[in-house]
Order: sequence, then C-alpha cells, then structure tokens
Amino acid sequence: MPRDLVNGVTILGNLAIDIINGGPASPGGCASFAGTALEASGGAGRIVAMGAEADHALFDALCQRFGDMIQVLPADRTSAFHLDYDDIDHRHMAVDEIGPVWGAAEIEAADPDTTWVHLAPLLRTDFPAETLALLSARGHRVAYDGQGLVRADRRGPLVEDRHFSADLLTHLDVLKLAEDEAVVVADGPFDAEAAERLGVPEIVVTYGSEGCHIYTEGGVIHVPAAWRVLDVQTTGAGDMFTASYVANRAAGADPRRAAEQASKLVASELDKRRVGSVPL
Repeated sequence: MPRDLVNGVTILGNLAIDIINGGPASPGGCASFAGTALEASGGAGRIVAMGAEADHALFDALCQRFGDMIQVLPADRTSAFHLDYDDIDHRHMAVDEIGPVWGAAEIEAADPDTTWVHLAPLLRTDFPAETLALLSARGHRVAYDGQGLVRADRRGPLVEDRHFSADLLTHLDVLKLAEDEAVVVADGPFDAEAAERLGVPEIVVTYGSEGCHIYTEGGVIHVPAAWRVLDVQTTGAGDMFTASYVANRAAGADPRRAAEQASKLVASELDKRRVGSVPL
C-alpha cells in the first residue's frame, strides 16, 4: 500500500568486488560511487547495499566516509567482476560471482522512505519484476539502470542480450541506458520509435563525453556533456551520473536540468581522478 514518503531518493543495489586490470580487489557496484552524487544533490538520500559479511571490510572506507548515508545488509555472497581495459573507452568484463536477489524480505529490511527509489542491478537477476511491482505499490517512483536488462546472469565473460522479461519495464518511471546497452535493447540504433516500444515514460541514453538523449512523451532532447575529460579511467562514472540524475529529479529538477547537473558532477569528479586528488 502507498505510504507517507519524504522527498528524496534511496539507492538499492549489490556491492561488488572489482578486479581492474589485474590489480587488487576494489569496491564496486553503484553503492561505491553514488555517495558523492547524493551529497552534491543536497536532498534526502540514502544507499542500501548487500554483500557477504566476510567482504564488508573492503567497503569500510566507503562507509566511514559517508556514515549513516550508507547501510550494508548481509547476504550469502557478493557480486564480483573482472574488468580489463584495452584503453580508456574499451573494456572487457567477466562475471566472477552472481550477487544476491532483492525480494520482499530485502525491501522490508531496506525500508526505503523516499519518493524515489533507484535500482542499480549489476546483472539481470538482481531485481525481479515482482520486486519492482512491490516498490511501485509502496508509492515510490522507480528508476532503473538498464544494464540490469541486458546483462545475463552467468559466470564467465559477460554476456549481453535482449532476453529480459518485459515485466521489468512495467513499473519503471525512469530507465537509464548506456549507449551499448541501448543498442542491445533496441536490436539496432536507439531512437524515438525504440523508446516508444519500451513504454517507459522517461528514458535517458548516455553517450559518455557526447552527452545524453532524454526521451519523454514530449519528444527527445539532447543534453551535451558539461566538458570533456580525457585520459582517465571511467569505472563508476555511469553509476554516479544516474544517481545524480535521479537525486536531482527527486529534488524537483526537470529532466534537462537533472542531466546537466549530473554531467557537471561526473566531469568534475573525473577531473579529480585524472589528477589523482580524489577517487570516485
């Protein structure tokens, strides 16, 4: 049943252990990158993540930095990936561990109390359609990272395909797709016709340094990137963009303004990463 909610966004998603270019294990998953975005938005925001208790220590620095903004729930396993970059813009991914599933019990434990909930799946099975329906029935507006549509839940080299259930789209208010994900979902170039077929009221397709397109019933608008940041490793940039976009939408910004603010935040944080001052 719908309930009294406060204006803001709660981000739900699995923690991930990332091995980047053969280096040491590093914190991954949207929870590892979204805190900066929520801080910058200035609105009510919270992150609830899941991972095995044995792996929680990897995320201690993150929890210390953001304090009560982040809640980590125990699970029987932690998502894990290998990411190998050919260059800044091209990477190969492999799934080492499939993460836990968010069902009714996990939503009850997280107990989001904000008007918006952003779901950050790492693989297709993270958030079943029944969970999306439950969140909608609670009265939340639901945003969803489209990598959860296309990433198959199998170990080994990452497989992206269109074998997702249409029920995953039924209760979404915002869908974010990266360029490569949009091509998979549309089975070709993504355009207004493809957006209309999906039936989600608001779809954001990101193109890295080329900005993004936002599809709504009013048509499509292009929002350029705030500025280009070259020669920097971009893991987590998409998570931060989406977290910022949804947080700004929750604060009352229209889609264009939300995208402008998100793009500015990401460019600023990538600049910091490039000079080595602050990690994402």
